[in-house]
Amino acid sequence: MRLTILGGGGFRVPLVYGALLGDHAEGRVTEVTLHDTDPDRLRAVTGVLAEQATGVPDAPAVHATTDLDEALRGADFVFSAIRVGGLAGRAADERVALAEGVLGQETVGAGGIAYGLRTVPVAVDIARRVKRLAPDAWVINFTNPAGLVTEAMSRHLGDRVIGICDSPVGLGRRVARVLGADPGEAWIDYVGLNHLGWLRGLRVNGRDELPRLLADEKLLGSFEEGRLFGPDWLRSLGAIPNEYLHYYYFNRETVHAYQEAERTRGAFLLDQQAAFYSDPSYASWDRTRAEREATYMAHNREASGAGERDAADLEESGGYEKVALALMRAIARDERATLILNVRGRGALPSLDDDDAVVEIPCLVDANGAHPVSVAPLPGHATGLVSSVKAVEREVLEAAEGGSRATAVRAFALHPLVDSVTVARRLLEGYTAAHPGLAYLAR
Repeated sequence: MRLTILGGGGFRVPLVYGALLGDHAEGRVTEVTLHDTDPDRLRAVTGVLAEQATGVPDAPAVHATTDLDEALRGADFVFSAIRVGGLAGRAADERVALAEGVLGQETVGAGGIAYGLRTVPVAVDIARRVKRLAPDAWVINFTNPAGLVTEAMSRHLGDRVIGICDSPVGLGRRVARVLGADPGEAWIDYVGLNHLGWLRGLRVNGRDELPRLLADEKLLGSFEEGRLFGPDWLRSLGAIPNEYLHYYYFNRETVHAYQEAERTRGAFLLDQQAAFYSDPSYASWDRTRAEREATYMAHNREASGAGERDAADLEESGGYEKVALALMRAIARDERATLILNVRGRGALPSLDDDDAVVEIPCLVDANGAHPVSVAPLPGHATGLVSSVKAVEREVLEAAEGGSRATAVRAFALHPLVDSVTVARRLLEGYTAAHPGLAYLAR
């Protein structure tokens, strides 16, 4: 079976390849094609994968190319993990937003909108090429903003594109761990949009164990989300939010922490990874990866007083490469699995009755793809937030499709974390100046 990785020179590609090296079963991936627009990054990552494969006799063969059509032809699965504009683009997204006093995170708020406006046209082009060159391939999308990009690609690929994220998996594992449950045996009631969801229950043998967690102050303070949001707020919600909801619930504190920081997250990663790519090796990659994971959402933890990440929380990070491998196994081998994925909801989430709206919910996966499970309605406060952010995503898709500057301004202005139409206009001006690729928004 052949896997094509778009963004094949990306820093996290060795995670995916490492997962493939551990799979020796029938029907496994035997060939990996890396595609990237940067040949130097491709060479660096290809060298790291060769080190990883040392001593593994059945390691998947690795090929690298800068030709997208060549990469797609003959693929059984296409893993999309591109970053349009690179980390320099992410750093610019953060700077422009913070200069206006609003959040610049890469998937949330103004930064997420800017990233989406850059990425959607590229993702749509990829989807069209996949449909033409590899019509039977399944696309696994990890490109951020994952829900928005998956919805854009689904307009051309239908249900053959599935978005993945490791945040819900990591959250479910952490909650299961503190409750003494096996995450592989528990049913995780999680629902929302990508980076905007809530764990509402964790059922073990038909019994919901979440109330026990919410009632125990010590347990609530023993894992990442408990320290990040605080026990009182979690009990008030009656649920455990995805960590990205910290940007909504504690927006003022987070923006202040980001403004006071010596470097934004994007700028930190840009410097960190530049050092790796200048002298790549597996040992260098592994050290860089460990530092990256330990400093994840550091500004949020600083704003909340949560302290450094706990070693146990790091171990339960979810691992998007594991999600991708489980998804590929389920489809290729018809090994039925239950996974939390980004898919067209088909009305599974009552507050979004549009069948084509991509949501992040539990799915049953088999050889025919991912089938969303109907879930109970969200409470009013969550429904309002989900509906609002989904409306913004639709504005981004419309702006990208029509090249409409006015629609792009509307997307910024309608986002819950942007507090002024005037600010929205200045944001678009700032992003257009920082990213020449946004010149298409001219109408």
